[in-house]
Amino acid sequence: MPITRPTPLRPVIIGGDIGVYGIGRSFHEAFGCLCTAVASAPVDAVARSSFFEVEPIVEHADDETLLATLMDLALRYDNSDLVLMANHDLHSSFIARNRKALSKYYALPFPDLETVDRVTDKATFAAICDELDIPTPGTVEVDMAEASNPDWQAPQIPFDFPVVAKAARGDEYDAIDFPGKRKIWFIESAEELAQLWTDLAGAGFTGVFLVQELIPGDNTQMRSITAYVDSSGSTTLMGSARVLLEDHAPTMIGNPVAMITEPFPQLWVQADRFFKATGYRGFANFDVKIDPRDGRALFFEVNPRIGRNNWYMTAAGANPMVPMVEDLVDHKRVTPREVSTQVLYTLVPDKLLLHYIRDENLRSRVKSIIAQGHRYNPLFYSAEKDLRRNVVVRAQTLNQFRKFKRYYPEPTDQSF
Repeated sequence: MPITRPTPLRPVIIGGDIGVYGIGRSFHEAFGCLCTAVASAPVDAVARSSFFEVEPIVEHADDETLLATLMDLALRYDNSDLVLMANHDLHSSFIARNRKALSKYYALPFPDLETVDRVTDKATFAAICDELDIPTPGTVEVDMAEASNPDWQAPQIPFDFPVVAKAARGDEYDAIDFPGKRKIWFIESAEELAQLWTDLAGAGFTGVFLVQELIPGDNTQMRSITAYVDSSGSTTLMGSARVLLEDHAPTMIGNPVAMITEPFPQLWVQADRFFKATGYRGFANFDVKIDPRDGRALFFEVNPRIGRNNWYMTAAGANPMVPMVEDLVDHKRVTPREVSTQVLYTLVPDKLLLHYIRDENLRSRVKSIIAQGHRYNPLFYSAEKDLRRNVVVRAQTLNQFRKFKRYYPEPTDQSF
């Protein structure tokens, strides 16, 4: 049964994608409340949801426009306890920049601006981890501030190809566009890397790009950690999952589409060490990969937000919105909780998922979880009665067959 509250709760969530739906569903399951999605083009799962109201906003709204919209909503729902959520780098940075104004009306489960700037820069993140004896992949920083200069040259790369390339800061990279843009680049040769620098410079990118050694192993070597650090600095929620399959569409690479919740205590200790050293507060999501050559857990990055696939925590019986609301809205001390229940979180059909799991023991484990009825898709929710919404959601789930056939038809050792 939903938790009864003396004052209505109104979550306001920036964005309109599947991750936003997962956040809203967690709120609805916990508190039975309506949510507001501030979005320019929300997916049908959100737009036709029974517990979402959509506040339209122009695409790529600037800070002034988005802040004005959120302030208008605060006045509209002045009789409610307001919580502001987002699961995108651009939006978490926006909240950090405008924290002083927003905090007058909203509970904000995000780090402050100084912390966001430190931890979201992947180069700085690696330096912090190095100080804390937390392993990260070998990395070369490529500063592109002068890349438009004809005399500019990229530094030499000491790693064997293929390598991985990605922006040091997601918000800087999200602000540009060019043909063939990808979230993460798997570069096969020096020629491909040189072309990437040309494309980035042509698009006006002046930030820092990273080139990293490629850690072997497919998607099943990836781990996800989701945590909440309360306002006193205590980690009151910690959970994790073993990734089974990631999206392979160019702009979605690296986003898991199937995971098994599983405790990884050693990783939790390292994550908590990171929180203590940085003075972190709010939700966090780490991407980690296990190097099959030596078993080391390499931390790739931390997202200063709850993460796109946050609902796996709720599916495992530890709804992350509950300790956050108790902390920031009700101002209660919360008993720390660690998630150990095993469930399968998935956005793809079972047949498609099993096609990409080559380890027989892991494949049998997934089949067993499915047979036990512990497989959950966040978009399939009994509270949703809109026929068109549910038909679209099922059609999009089946469309995963076509998408994977196009971008990743067969499993490979390195998942690309």
